[in-house]
Amino acid sequence: MEIRGTAGANGMGARQRPTRLRQRFEGLVLFTSLLSTGILGGCAGIVGGSKTPPSLAAFQVSPTAVNFGKVNVGKQTTQTIAVTNTGTTTVSITQATTSNPQFSLTGLTLPISMATGQTGNFTVAVTPSATGTLTGTLTVQGSDGATPAVVDLSATAVALAPQISVSSNSLQFGTIGVGATGNQNLLISNTGGADLTISVLSVSGTGFGVSGITTPKTISAGQSVQAGLTFQPTVAGAASGTLSITSNDPATPTVNVAVTGTGSTNPFGQLQANPSSVSFGSVSTGSSSTKPIIVSNTGTTPVNISSLATSGAGFTVSGITTPLTLNAAAAVTLNVVFAPTSAGNASGGVTVTSDAANSPLTIAFTGAGAQAGLSISPASFAFGSVVNGQTKSQSFTLTNTGAAPLTISQLSVSGAGYSLSGLATPSTVAAGASTTFSAVFAPTTAGSLPGTITISSNAPGSPATVALAGTGVAGTVILSASPTSLAFGSVNTGATSSKSVTLTNRGTGNVTISQVTVSATDVSASGVTTPVTLTPGQNLVMSVSFKPTAQETVTGNITVTNSQGTNTVVAVTGTGLQGVISLTPSSADLGNVTVGATNSQTIQIGNTGNGVLTITQSNVTGSGFSTSGLTLPLSINPGLTSTFNARFQPSTAGPASGSITIMSNAASSPSVISLSGTGVTATQVLSLSMTSVNYGNVDTGTSSTQTVSVTNTGNANVQISQISVGGTGYSLSGASAPVTLTPTQKLTFSVIFSPTLIGSASGSVTITSNATGSPATISLSGSGIAPVPHTVSLSWTASTSVVSGYNVYRSTTSGSGYAKLNGSLVSAVIYTDSSVVNGTTYYYVTTAVDSTGAESVNSNEAAAVIP
Repeated sequence: MEIRGTAGANGMGARQRPTRLRQRFEGLVLFTSLLSTGILGGCAGIVGGSKTPPSLAAFQVSPTAVNFGKVNVGKQTTQTIAVTNTGTTTVSITQATTSNPQFSLTGLTLPISMATGQTGNFTVAVTPSATGTLTGTLTVQGSDGATPAVVDLSATAVALAPQISVSSNSLQFGTIGVGATGNQNLLISNTGGADLTISVLSVSGTGFGVSGITTPKTISAGQSVQAGLTFQPTVAGAASGTLSITSNDPATPTVNVAVTGTGSTNPFGQLQANPSSVSFGSVSTGSSSTKPIIVSNTGTTPVNISSLATSGAGFTVSGITTPLTLNAAAAVTLNVVFAPTSAGNASGGVTVTSDAANSPLTIAFTGAGAQAGLSISPASFAFGSVVNGQTKSQSFTLTNTGAAPLTISQLSVSGAGYSLSGLATPSTVAAGASTTFSAVFAPTTAGSLPGTITISSNAPGSPATVALAGTGVAGTVILSASPTSLAFGSVNTGATSSKSVTLTNRGTGNVTISQVTVSATDVSASGVTTPVTLTPGQNLVMSVSFKPTAQETVTGNITVTNSQGTNTVVAVTGTGLQGVISLTPSSADLGNVTVGATNSQTIQIGNTGNGVLTITQSNVTGSGFSTSGLTLPLSINPGLTSTFNARFQPSTAGPASGSITIMSNAASSPSVISLSGTGVTATQVLSLSMTSVNYGNVDTGTSSTQTVSVTNTGNANVQISQISVGGTGYSLSGASAPVTLTPTQKLTFSVIFSPTLIGSASGSVTITSNATGSPATISLSGSGIAPVPHTVSLSWTASTSVVSGYNVYRSTTSGSGYAKLNGSLVSAVIYTDSSVVNGTTYYYVTTAVDSTGAESVNSNEAAAVIP
């Protein structure tokens, strides 16, 4: 069947290969099958024999073979093994041994008694010392004649290697407004045992970018870094790309992460979180960690946030009070706090519900609660016999056996004659690390003298105690010090704190002080000129001063030696306080600034020391440079910051430089921030997208619209005071004035030609402003013509099959979107379409319909262009 179309009044027709209507009926054959099942009957022979009584004691282990797979050298991997009493009486597990020392057992204290049917678990571990295949056996033995059980052990020890892992294999930015920026974060982790080096980090795809990591970048084992990805579409439509990460991972040298997004110029609201997920890592139980999330509206219309829902133990959020309206391009900070109460992994998230296009927005949280552990070595100590007036010292080691930092909050000792030194509290010990302190026994009386060291910490079971024992032996020479320890506390650098120590001869004979030794930084002793002799009961006052020269924590001793060879020790502790200034940024480039205008840069002053930082003076040099927001004198406490602004207001064009000099009590004073900027001459220029518009022929009673844009291509604001149009039939839309255009800003409006008369018409658009060359003019021209009615005549080749009639379909899109024109079947092979509109192209197809109502496929397509 062939269709031919002819458009009346200058219409165009088309002719293509004919297509015939065919009808096909297919029979459906049903196949059935019968599945028969045979039943095999029979009987089993019975074998006779003697009956053996079961063993009274028996046990078994499961599994009987353990393969640890690949294990890194020096790393430990464990497997669980179950032991079950399968006998009819209680059995005792008496021994469990491994044939290879690289395999070991934990969680099993022998002997253990197991009732009938009871099951217990223990752990077998492997810690390879070199690469290669490891094999061994675990032999478990029991009592009362139970048969031993043997478990085959094997593992493959491999060298430590880096292994790359990414938090996601694809990142979706969603819909982002053209000119706006969407942000996503990707966590890159090293889950291997050796350093991972990222050599190349690149991203493909229009509008996509990556930042946050400078290559080559080395990531230690178990550590992670975060890369920031951006999507800034320049045109509407879907976009995709690939982030490629090249590293020294031997198994996966290149990892690809797909990135997708859609640019849009349509009005919409969309929320985006940066970062899109939060990993707290390990946080000590009883403490908390806070991380910010920037929630941005990357759409073009306001978003109404109706609710926030937080999930996960230990996670809380703050910073957003709902309901909240977030304007386009605006952002708000959401603070996430992780405060674990127990050890172990934790996960959760927050769901932000809004009327945004991508609601709800879900942000995942992960973290791990970590707990400190405390091991004391030795667990107790006996000093033995010590002559009164003499001293004996013992060192103790505190080891953090947990996974979180151990905080020693207090260290004290009770008992006559005992003192501690070498560890100032509070003190923090990293996981797996150790610290030491000394206990000194200096008896002043004879007899048995017990004591106790008390250690208060954040470890379970706190406070821990260490039992001390010693015996004082009476002597004839006793030189005592009062007090036996000096705690100066916190002292500012440059200042001096002094305390007195009274030295007393409590013996029965004269004692000669031969030497005074100070072993503590920035501590000095005076008032004792050696040698000096004290009679029994005589006192001597020694002055001890602490004058810190830096931010420091000082621990040490003052040792007073007498002629009998014994020592009197006074413990000394103190903390030096000093403010340390940090300036961010350390230099400021104010960029290009129009003459007479002002640009500013925020400068942050931080105190990274442990004392108060005092800013006393600020001086600015350089033409056009100044500061604001800095009120002096300014005091900043440790760990806090303050900000002020560096300003640049050039009076002439050209580059300029200067500096800000800040005087403070920091050791590095004065601090200097270099300044730079360039004055740029102000220009006010308007550029037109077109200077003339020709509408051609336009039917009277209709209209034709042309879009015109005016852009400020200068570097200063332009005030458009008036936009007017002249000429019959011409009008404006969207050209409201007055209006101010900032640099690069564009104003778009429509010029409409609506002729009411036949004939040519001319006009102009006049734009009056303070720009150079004002007023700007756009010439207009066009002709009004009488409308001409049109029809389309269609004809086609009759179907060779027997049909009841034909249907005629029409669309304004080639190949799709056809709509039927006829109400009832067309019996002839011609059809006239009188419902066409000027300036439109139409596409036609026909179908044949038989007596059952079955319709053929579409014929060829014919096009008609209506002028």
